[in-house]
Amino acid sequence: MKPKQWEIWLYDFQEEEPHPVVILSGEERCSNAGNFNGLFCQTLRGARPLKKHEVVLNSADGLDWRTACRCDYFYELEEERFVRKRGEVCLARRRVIANMIRQILRLPFD
Repeated sequence: MKPKQWEIWLYDFQEEEPHPVVILSGEERCSNAGNFNGLFCQTLRGARPLKKHEVVLNSADGLDWRTACRCDYFYELEEERFVRKRGEVCLARRRVIANMIRQILRLPFD
C-alpha cells in the first residue's frame, strides 16, 4: 500500500525510534515515486506546550496520543522505510496545517 496525501504513517528514521509523519506529497508523486515529502510528528509528553510552528494531532486523526506535527521543515521520506499507516489528518486540521505552512513559508494567500 502506497502512502497518500494527508495520511499519517509510522516512519523508520533509523537514527532513532520510528515516529509518525504526515504525508504532504500530492497524488501524482504518491502514485509514481519512491520518495515523499512529509512532516515529522512527535508525541506530546506531559504539559509541554505547542511551539509556534506545531499543530496538535489526536484521536480525530487516528492517533492514540496527543501528537505535535512540526510544520516548519519538510522531510524527504523513502518509501521502503514506512512501517504502517496510523491514521489520516482530519479535514479541519488539514486547513490549519496548510495555513501554517503558508505563513511559515510566507506564501501568498490569493
